[in-house]
Amino acid sequence: MALDESISSLHKAHQTGQEKYTYFLLAAAGAAIGFAVQKTEGLKLSWWLLPVALATASWATSFFFGCKNLSWVQSSIYANFNLLQLKRGSHPQQPPHPELVAAAVSGVSTALENNGMKAQFYGVWQFRLLVTGALLFIAWRVLEMWRLS
Repeated sequence: MALDESISSLHKAHQTGQEKYTYFLLAAAGAAIGFAVQKTEGLKLSWWLLPVALATASWATSFFFGCKNLSWVQSSIYANFNLLQLKRGSHPQQPPHPELVAAAVSGVSTALENNGMKAQFYGVWQFRLLVTGALLFIAWRVLEMWRLS
């Protein structure tokens, strides 16, 4: 039983760390959008603002992808919970025949795998878009300094 508790404890620690990371990236994207708005306040609309507009769009998409990541992670956890119930025979809608149980396990396993792949996709792109936005914003600041000098 101690091994099961250790594995469960490690899994919870990993999940908590991943959630904190996702929320950190969400907060960073939100703060970056606010910073970009503050830095461009009062500027006249021009083509020189295109990089900062793209940066803001990148951060907004990063924020959206972070929300989607959290949603798919929750779907994965729910599918995993159902899979464990089916395998233990304690699911409230447990099919009566072993063949039906095997089919249900297969279907839930496929859903769990698909949910995990979608969560991973959104998580990876959440980070990539956050960094892309930062690079675009830096490029805008460099171009702005060059233009003004």
